[in-house]
Amino acid sequence: MDWRDQGILLSVRKHGEATALTEVFTALHGRHAGAVRGGASRKMAPVLQPGAQLDVHWRARLEDQMGNFTVELLQPRAAHFLHDRLALLALGSVCALCRFTLPERAPYPVLYSATVALLDTLGQPGWLQSYALWELQLLEETGFGLDLDRCAVTGAQQGLAYVSPRTGRAVTIKGAGEYASRLLPLPAALLNGSALDANDLTQALTISGYFLNHWLAHAVGQRLPEARARFVAALD
Repeated sequence: MDWRDQGILLSVRKHGEATALTEVFTALHGRHAGAVRGGASRKMAPVLQPGAQLDVHWRARLEDQMGNFTVELLQPRAAHFLHDRLALLALGSVCALCRFTLPERAPYPVLYSATVALLDTLGQPGWLQSYALWELQLLEETGFGLDLDRCAVTGAQQGLAYVSPRTGRAVTIKGAGEYASRLLPLPAALLNGSALDANDLTQALTISGYFLNHWLAHAVGQRLPEARARFVAALD
C-alpha cells in the first residue's frame, strides 16, 4: 500500500523519542494521517509546521493501517506570518476546521484547491474576504451548504437581506416581516461579489459561524475548535 501526493500539513505531535504523528489534507486522498520517522528531530522542526505545503509519500503494509509518511517541504507558510498575528491565527483556524470537519481519507478536490489558494493569499490585500467565503464553501462541501439564491418566503431573487437560522435559506425584508429580529443579517456584498467592509465581514463570519456550530458541530457531536474562536476574537 503506497501513494504519493501533495498536501497541507494540518497537525503534528510528538510520539516517542523521534517519531511525529501527522495529519495532512491532500489533493487526492483527503485528510490522511501518518507517522514521520525522525519527525520529532530539530532538523524536521522547520518542515513540520502546520500549514506547510508538503510532498508526501505514504506507505503501509495494510490499507487500514496508519502507515508512514516520507515528506519533503514544498512551501513553508507559518514562517511568513511571524509578524502578522491575524494571518497566523487564520492559518490555525483553517487547519483546525479541516481536521474537525473532514472525514478521514475522503477526497475533496475542490475544497483542497480552495484551501491552498486561501493559504497562499493570507496576509495579502483582500484575504479576509477570501477567508469568509472559504468558510461558506467548507459548509457547502461538507453537506451543510446554505441556499442564498432566492427568498424562502416570497421566491424573490432580489433584495435578499437575511438568512434563516432554522433553514439556512435567504429571506427578503418583505418576507422576514415581524420575524426579522430572529434572522441573521445577510450582507449584499456576499451575494454580488463586491468587497466586504468591516461590518459585512463580521456578518459573513457570524453566518458561517452559526451554521458551523449549530449544524456541522452538532452533527459531529463536538464543539468547534478553539482556533476559530481565537481568530474571530482577534478581528474585534
